[in-house]
Amino acid sequence: MDRIIKTGVCSYGMSGQIFHVPFLHVHAGFEFTAVVERSKHLAQQQYPNVKVYTSVEDMLKDASLELIVVNTPNYTHYGYAKAALEAGKHVIVEKPFTVTAAEGVELAALAKEKGLFLSVYQNRRYDSDYKITREIVSSGLLGDILEAEIHYDRFKEELSYKKHKEVANPGTGSLYDLGAHIIDQALLLFGMPKSLWADIRVIRRDSVVDDYFELVLYYDQLRVRLKCSYLVREPLPSYQIHGRIGSFIKTKSDVQEAMLQKGLLPGTPDWGAEAPYEWGLLHTEKDGKVLKQYLPSPNGNYMEYYQGIYDALVNGADNPVPAADGLRIIQVIEAAFRSSKERKVVDL
Repeated sequence: MDRIIKTGVCSYGMSGQIFHVPFLHVHAGFEFTAVVERSKHLAQQQYPNVKVYTSVEDMLKDASLELIVVNTPNYTHYGYAKAALEAGKHVIVEKPFTVTAAEGVELAALAKEKGLFLSVYQNRRYDSDYKITREIVSSGLLGDILEAEIHYDRFKEELSYKKHKEVANPGTGSLYDLGAHIIDQALLLFGMPKSLWADIRVIRRDSVVDDYFELVLYYDQLRVRLKCSYLVREPLPSYQIHGRIGSFIKTKSDVQEAMLQKGLLPGTPDWGAEAPYEWGLLHTEKDGKVLKQYLPSPNGNYMEYYQGIYDALVNGADNPVPAADGLRIIQVIEAAFRSSKERKVVDL
């Protein structure tokens, strides 16, 4: 590579260990240079040359760092991203971009003012199941899309071991966490809705944060339903797309997170390849004939995001997930909370 981008990561919890550092390590254009760990030095056990700082503030003083990954709890995204930009660093912010739309607007303006790069890490754009769904929607094989439903369900009554996720603070709960993924996917597939309705609830026994939501996004003819529940033992398909001439049904089946948790590194053979029994079902008409078949998905690959970051920083390519995309998600989330509280449809 002509240029190596020295990168600092703000946290070495699951997000750092699983979703960021392996890709920085494998990609020849990045160097995992620094990390923040306040007590444990787990990163150095696997990456002996990494510099360890005890605070984000100290790491931002490292003049060698060009890029900062803000992967700390949601309520800290705005503060740490702002500090990194003010320190002259390019920034990747984990989803959700910010807690409020006003914070997102301010960060985007600051990055533009300083001529710095700001991107949001929306990795589920690069899941195999979403990739095939997007291909089918854009292909026209279903005709005009009239109805779509996207699920991100779990079965987990117990609270998360990540204590910050289970405290009733701004930015916690399923809508900010899992909702940020499927809202992003819906907006990529269908654009910004004209209005929405939402029902956001707490359903686990000991929970104080939302762990169930249903959103209905209103377009001209199209309705898109986004659903999440932490108490779904037998999940429905994650993608149900119905058009004027056909349907596409797809399970949530991307294997990358499971591969990363096993210690596998991106770039290994069959990285992100789905099993055939997870293929999506297409049932439609083509050339006057009914077509019903199972289709393989493209391999999932989160490295596509980091390759996009490298191309943007080094070659002037488009930002793979610009701040404006992250901001639209927060605008939808804020409108959803307003709709659920007021029990009415809210215009966007």
